[in-house]
Amino acid sequence: MSAGRQSLPWLISRPAGLWETTAPESLWAAAHAAPEGSKLVSHAEDHAGTRRDFLYYATAGAGAVAAGAAVWPLVNQMNPSADVQALSSIFVDVSGVEVGTQLTVKFLGKPVFIRRRSPEEIEAARATALADLPDQLSENPNKPGSDASDENRTLDEAGEWLVMIGVCTHLGCVPIGDGAGDFGGWFCPCHGSHYDPAGRIRRGPAPRNLDIPLASFVDESTIKLG
Repeated sequence: MSAGRQSLPWLISRPAGLWETTAPESLWAAAHAAPEGSKLVSHAEDHAGTRRDFLYYATAGAGAVAAGAAVWPLVNQMNPSADVQALSSIFVDVSGVEVGTQLTVKFLGKPVFIRRRSPEEIEAARATALADLPDQLSENPNKPGSDASDENRTLDEAGEWLVMIGVCTHLGCVPIGDGAGDFGGWFCPCHGSHYDPAGRIRRGPAPRNLDIPLASFVDESTIKLG
């Protein structure tokens, strides 16, 4: 073997006996070359798109959390405070209210009439026909959707206790009671609205019966308002 052959150990022998010099780099390139007619495809854009998507969702998520944190104090301020919630219901001792008299208490800024009616008042109220009433709804949230019969206006089944908001439904005046007016109940002297012993409007400009608040007996001598 000649000296030239010894100095180039990477020479490739051909069957015809001819020597051809082929560098190792060329051999690797030939072995890994793409088939003829094929196209090389780069995935760089795919990776870039994936990174963009990740950044987009991460940024959007952080923005949503920040927005929620900023809005919550405003929403929380709209909730009633602890003292307001405490005043949303009160307990009234009615053990000292005699038959035929009433107690007036202040609840949520309005007077509330708590009347212990006499047998005569109960009889007169229950003898009134619905057809004679301008407002034939009970206006009683304790019995929603009920008619204005006396049984649907009173707090107890016997009809002894009547609890109403003491505000005329015309212009918000406070009517006088204790059998006042033409129907033996309450009378608003401001514009002449007459209410019967069940607090139902009978004559005058008031459009509806005296409203009844949410109320219930806690025990035989305590009424809860609200």
